[in-house]
Amino acid sequence: MPTLVPQATALKAKLFRGFSDMSRLSILEALRAGPMTVSALTEKTALSRTNVSNHLRCLSDCALVVSETQGRYTFYQLSDPRVARLLGLADELLADVARGVYACTRYAPDETCLHEEGESQ
Repeated sequence: MPTLVPQATALKAKLFRGFSDMSRLSILEALRAGPMTVSALTEKTALSRTNVSNHLRCLSDCALVVSETQGRYTFYQLSDPRVARLLGLADELLADVARGVYACTRYAPDETCLHEEGESQ
């Protein structure tokens, strides 16, 4: 079995952090339907305009979302169709393991692994 390259594993963990925040995930899920403005995302996700804008900046900086200005409007969309496919795969996986994920006590609501509390990251 090949040894995992620590940098590759760390980079993958960083990618998944983009998906781990509920606000960012809500935005990504909404964008699966196609390009949207901040106003449309605010309506679709029930997040505040400021919250949507801040998370879009984060998602854009991490290359998960791209934007295109059309006249007075800026439309945001998923940067790559594989982002939508990854979200779809998560839906498929959850169809089989949702009960276990829901019952999991290893992760606190703030997304920190309980056994890691007190440890430096």
